[in-house]
Amino acid sequence: MEALVHKLETKIEETRARVRSLLEQHRHIKVGEVNIEQVIGGMRGVKGLVSDISYLDPEEGIRFRGLTIPETLAQLPKPPGKRMPYVEAQFYLLLTGDIPNQDEVQEIIDAFEERAALPHFVIDVLRAIPRDTHPMTMFSAAVLTLQRQSRFAKAYSEGISKQEYWPLYLEDALNLIAKLPAIAAYIYRMRYRGDTPLFRQPGLDFGASFAQMMGIKAPYDDAARLYFILHADHELGNVSAHATHLVASALSDPYYALSAGLNGLAGPLHGLANQEVLRWIMGALAKLGCGAPSKEHPATACTRADLERFVYETLDSGQVIPGFGHAVLRKTDPRYIALWDYMEERAPDYYLFQIVKQLYDIIPPVLQDLGKVKNPWPNVDGISGVIQYYHGITEFDFYTVLFGIGRALGVLANTVWDRALGLPLERPKSLTLGMLESLAAKAG
Repeated sequence: MEALVHKLETKIEETRARVRSLLEQHRHIKVGEVNIEQVIGGMRGVKGLVSDISYLDPEEGIRFRGLTIPETLAQLPKPPGKRMPYVEAQFYLLLTGDIPNQDEVQEIIDAFEERAALPHFVIDVLRAIPRDTHPMTMFSAAVLTLQRQSRFAKAYSEGISKQEYWPLYLEDALNLIAKLPAIAAYIYRMRYRGDTPLFRQPGLDFGASFAQMMGIKAPYDDAARLYFILHADHELGNVSAHATHLVASALSDPYYALSAGLNGLAGPLHGLANQEVLRWIMGALAKLGCGAPSKEHPATACTRADLERFVYETLDSGQVIPGFGHAVLRKTDPRYIALWDYMEERAPDYYLFQIVKQLYDIIPPVLQDLGKVKNPWPNVDGISGVIQYYHGITEFDFYTVLFGIGRALGVLANTVWDRALGLPLERPKSLTLGMLESLAAKAG
C-alpha cells in the first residue's frame, strides 16, 4: 500500500493548500441564500458541504471524480474476459481522483484479500440475532462489532497528532470494506439458504469473491461489480453519506461512522426504496391477476392498460410510486440506464424487465399530468431490484444490504479526505419557530 499512501500524501498537501487559500482569501463570499423554507424543509438545496469525490449534476447525474457513469464504466480497468470494471478500481478512483493502472488495481485487490478474513466473534454476534431481524440491522450490527479492531480508535487513545489521522482512517476503511462482502454473504446464506455459509476462496477480486460467497454463478460477478460501482457515492448531502460524514466529524472511527450511514440507508426514503419498488411491482402483478407469461398460460402477461390502471389506483390511494422522482436529478438517472443496458444485453425478454419497460412509458406522463413530482423520471431504485431478482436473489429485504456494500466505498473515502483536510466537527445552528416568525414579521 506504500504507493497508494504516497500518492494520497501528495494530493492531500495540494488540496490542503487550496482549502487554506479559500478560507484566507474568500471566506466571506456567499454560497447561496438560506430561506425559511430551507430551514424547515430539511436544508434542501443549502450549499454547506464539500467533497471532490462525487458531484450530482441535475442533468448528467452522478460524476465520480468528474467522470460520468458511462465514462467511469468505460475507463476503469476490467478483469480479463469481464464486461464490468473492478470494484477495487472504483475505490482507487474515488480515493485519488486518478484512473488506476493494473498494478495499482492489484495493490487494492491484495490489500482487500489480506484483510478479508471475518473474525469468528462477528459470526457469533450474527448468529445470536433473531433470524427474522431485518438484514440491514444485522449488517449494521456486524460493522459495529468490528469496531474493536479500529486502528484509529486505538492510536487516538494513545495520543497522536492530527496529521496522523487520515492514514489510520485509510487503514480502517481498507480493513472494513474488505470484510463487507463476507458479512453480507454470510447474512444471506444464514438467513435464506438453509444456514449454509460459503467461505472466501483466495485470488478473487471483490465482485467475483462476493458472487462466490453468495453461491451464484457468473455472470452475477459482473452484476455485483456494476451494482457496487453505481451505488458507490452520490454526493455528500444524501442521508447515508451525510450521516457517515457527520458521525466521523466527531472523530468517531470509520466503524461507528459507517454503521450510522447504513442505518440512514435503511430508511424507506433512501436505500430501502429499492426493495419497495419490486414489492410494489409484485403487488401489482398479484392484484391484477397477471404475471410472467409461460407456455401453459401465454395470456397472463400484464397489459399496458392493466399497469396504467394500477398506477392510478396507487396514486389515488395517497401512496407514491416508488423508484420514480429524485430530489436533484431532472432526467432519467444514468445509473438506471446503466442497469437497463445490462438487462438489455443479458436478458431482454425477462418478464420483470418487460414490466419495467412498460412502466417507464406509463409512469412519467401520468406524474407530469398530475403534477406530482418535479422529476417524473425513474431513479436507480426503479430497476436495481430486477437485476437481483433475475440472478436468483428474490428476497427483497436483502437488496439494501447490497446497496450498503457499494455505498461504503464512497462514504469511507470521504472520511479519509475529511481527516486529511482537517474538516471540523459539523455543528449547524438551529433556530426556534418564534425566531423564524420574528424574522418573517420584520421582513413584512
